[in-house]
Amino acid sequence: MSSSPNNVRQRGGKRATTPNPDSDTALLNGSAIEKIEQLKSATKDVVTKEWDYKLALGIITILAFITRFWGISHPNQVVFDEVHFGKFASYYLQRTYFFDVHPPFGKLLFAFAGWLVGYDGSFLFENIGDSYITNKVPYVAYRSMPALMGALTVSTTFLIMWESGYSLPATIVAASIVLFDNAHIGQTRLILLDATLVLFMALSVLCYIRFYKLRHVPFGRKWWKWLLLTGISMSCVISTKYVGAFTFFSIGVPVMIDLWDLLDVNRKQGALGLPDFGKHLGARIIGLIVVPFLMYLFWFQVHFSILSRSGPGDDFMTPEFQQTLSDNLMTQQAVGIDYFDNIAMKHKETKVYLHSHVDKYPLRYDDGRISSQGQQVTGYPHNDTNNLWQIIPSAPLEGLGHKVKNGDVVRFRHLVTDSWLMTHDVASPFFPTNQEFTTAPTEDANGGRFNDTMFEIRIENGKPGQEFKTMASHFKLVHFPTKVAMWTHTTPLPDWGYKQAEINGNKNIAQSSNIWFVEEVPGLPIDSPRLVKDERKTKSMPFLKKYFELQRAMFFHNNALTSSHPYASFPIQWPFLLRGVSFWTENETRQQIYFLGNPIGWWFASSILAVFAGILLADQVSMRRGVDALDLRTRSRLYNSTGFFFLIWAAHYIPFFIMGRQLFLHHYLPAHLASALVAGALVEFVFNIEPGDIASLSIKDGSSKVASRTQRSRPIRERIAGQSLVTTWAASGVVVAGLMWGFWFFAPLTYGRPGLSVDQVMARKWLSYDLHFAK
Repeated sequence: MSSSPNNVRQRGGKRATTPNPDSDTALLNGSAIEKIEQLKSATKDVVTKEWDYKLALGIITILAFITRFWGISHPNQVVFDEVHFGKFASYYLQRTYFFDVHPPFGKLLFAFAGWLVGYDGSFLFENIGDSYITNKVPYVAYRSMPALMGALTVSTTFLIMWESGYSLPATIVAASIVLFDNAHIGQTRLILLDATLVLFMALSVLCYIRFYKLRHVPFGRKWWKWLLLTGISMSCVISTKYVGAFTFFSIGVPVMIDLWDLLDVNRKQGALGLPDFGKHLGARIIGLIVVPFLMYLFWFQVHFSILSRSGPGDDFMTPEFQQTLSDNLMTQQAVGIDYFDNIAMKHKETKVYLHSHVDKYPLRYDDGRISSQGQQVTGYPHNDTNNLWQIIPSAPLEGLGHKVKNGDVVRFRHLVTDSWLMTHDVASPFFPTNQEFTTAPTEDANGGRFNDTMFEIRIENGKPGQEFKTMASHFKLVHFPTKVAMWTHTTPLPDWGYKQAEINGNKNIAQSSNIWFVEEVPGLPIDSPRLVKDERKTKSMPFLKKYFELQRAMFFHNNALTSSHPYASFPIQWPFLLRGVSFWTENETRQQIYFLGNPIGWWFASSILAVFAGILLADQVSMRRGVDALDLRTRSRLYNSTGFFFLIWAAHYIPFFIMGRQLFLHHYLPAHLASALVAGALVEFVFNIEPGDIASLSIKDGSSKVASRTQRSRPIRERIAGQSLVTTWAASGVVVAGLMWGFWFFAPLTYGRPGLSVDQVMARKWLSYDLHFAK
């Protein structure tokens, strides 16, 4: 961008200034040629050496390692979500099956770190504040893994700007925003997943830029290398957390634009035939979709291969899945169910028992609807005799010992009240569209209400005639006449229902939350043949079947994370750093770790985002009014390069507004890195480092054409080689100095030491930060 008035053009017209007379052409030609030779010399020096970039990268990398690894052994206690991810690493080392809503790649890296130092995973990270020293945990090795990734993230940020052709001051500003950010430092010094997520997100951007720069020499070795590395990096992002899908979108948009340009028959490089375009499309599908997906599947295969023993994750999986795990209690304790057994049925998701008591439904509900005033059937979370039901055949059977099987139509008698489970066409208390569950007295149940007491047992994924067993048979209880499934949910009934769970008939039989299981058959004699267990071998299950089952469970439970949290925040608060998260406190020493970004860096980057949007708006308005304020190269760079960074920010930020789950400040870290890239690019734009010397020449002979071609063919970093960047360096120095001060001022909250007095804590409470005041 140039401030010269010669660069302001009227669209479709000539320059506003009058060209020099023809008599001055020779002088201008000589000046232009001399300028070209100077730029060529400077360009050659930049290309062959670039020592200044290499030196800056080395210094920034060293500082990144220092800021991430300094005092990493403090505190020597479990901090915040280390209780989860440290525990998962221990489960991997013990080969014990667990369940988590995140994909396995990031957790496998922690397990790998523990395996490298020979740890056995005996400590399970049960509580925040538990001592690592007392329990002999190699926690420094665990924490070193994310710290290493955090340091490399800073270097990657620098390389992104360097490869994009930005000046050294702009590159340093972008890298420094991440280097001196307290949130990035704090999150990468603990056993947490975000360091892995942010690093591979940055690597995805870097690799794609390297790939894009080779677009004019397709299908070469380097072209394939950077294409595949882009796909592998994106795969690692989504294999760590599902928000990695935002990275796929960020890269996918420019890829589709690039393909659209390749389809243009009027492209400058010449039209591509459809077979050649098909090769480009196929290569990108392989490199950016097929390879990443196969790698994503690979980590789940590793996950299943390691976790071969029964563990706390069993309850989230189907009986068929659990039978693939050794030492599984379900397969060891499963008992076949006979007719006339007394059983206790439990809901799989809410863990409440099917329960009944003598109390009746009220005549009228709060919304005015009328009930049947029948006996209440509810869900009760505790073991109780009112949870026992006798399973009765719907048709007479001779003798005892008849097995209950999948598809059987049965009836249930409530033992304590001697009434029979039934449902009918009366609306349930909470759901007018669902049927009320109640019980019928024996006379009615065996008379006119007989059909209302008939239920079909449908074992999930069961075969016809499969034996119905405790624990192992997850089933849906479907009312035979009306085809509704017995269902419950988490909203408790009012006081008249003793705050117990509502049981009703769900017309959506396919819903996964309709599943129940029989927990036990109480009262079986000790010498019952049904209690004799044969030694059972673990069964096998196809990988894809296990994978899809786990995926369904992960997505369901991830979306179910809607409960409140004292440190949860809203996306609108993140760019302004309105609140943080308390990770750890120790009253005796007045030390605390408070997860908070560097306010100077966050507010600067967020304001730059607004400035960028304003520049684009102003440019578009100017063009609509016929004023072309930017030269073609500057506009192209502003929209394509800086716009790409802005797209990455928006893609990693805006989707959180439509999420219903718990959200925290750390969810903004990938978007924050993208905002740092935008900030660096805008520093270059605002401080006018785009040279206007040659662009302002208005010459018509052959020398000017050579000069024009020379200017268009060289990257900006080479074209500014001979230009003074004093103003840009000065502005960058001010920004970096502010970042360093902000980092230093909030460092005690990032590193957890030294302890702060009340006055010192108050001095850092710039906004509504939930800082801890030790007495």
